[in-house]
Amino acid sequence: MSRIKAVVFDWAGTMIDFGSFAPMGAFVAAFREFGIDVSIEEARAPMGKAKRDHITAMMTTERVRGLWLQRFGHPPGEKDIDRLYDVFVPMNERVAADYADLVPGALETIAYLKSRGIRVGSTTGYTRSIMAHVLPVAARQGYEPENLVCADDMPEGRPVPLGMYKCFVDLGVYPPSCVIKVDDTGPGIGEGVAAGCVTVGVALSGNYVGKTPAELACLPSDEISALREAAAAKLRAAGADHVIDTVADLPNLIETLEQSG
Repeated sequence: MSRIKAVVFDWAGTMIDFGSFAPMGAFVAAFREFGIDVSIEEARAPMGKAKRDHITAMMTTERVRGLWLQRFGHPPGEKDIDRLYDVFVPMNERVAADYADLVPGALETIAYLKSRGIRVGSTTGYTRSIMAHVLPVAARQGYEPENLVCADDMPEGRPVPLGMYKCFVDLGVYPPSCVIKVDDTGPGIGEGVAAGCVTVGVALSGNYVGKTPAELACLPSDEISALREAAAAKLRAAGADHVIDTVADLPNLIETLEQSG
């Protein structure tokens, strides 16, 4: 019997959507609807937060706030955030299923966890309406975690640990130190830290690298190493106890943790 009782996975950039492209594109398109051009980097920076919180974070940056003030004559307020959020959600819903392919090795990792009697849960910065488009695609590929906590299920989103607390209850697992949280973003790692879990960041499949497997395969090894280290530094700064390339590497990490513990 493993001392690890459960693993709680993020979705985009962790288990699906290698490179985390679906939300990034929807944020860029939603701001464009209001005549505001944001960069890919600006769209990716707050990734992992609940999507309304993500929009709020983008709007409070000096550049985007200035563009909004210039275009509309006032700084962005709560009603503006709501208007943009109402545009964003349907956009993300329309594309989410197109970016729901499992990360290579994900199913093998789930099989390993099940063979060890380790429960599998999930949290996401997506709303439940967005996940309604993702879940059937994931299920057809063989991935159906035992629970799902969406951003709009909780009164407050990541990095607040309420979603992780819900996972503990849903899965019937405790203490938090026997649960691993796996994520590709700072806010997602942060919810695991706040809940008292072991936290594992995924570097190469996630938002901070933002490349497809094909794009990575075309890069020289030293450039891949630089991207890996930059992503790992951000994940460690958020509190990640361990950093791996993708979820395919999780079984080896768990074996190491079990042997050392």
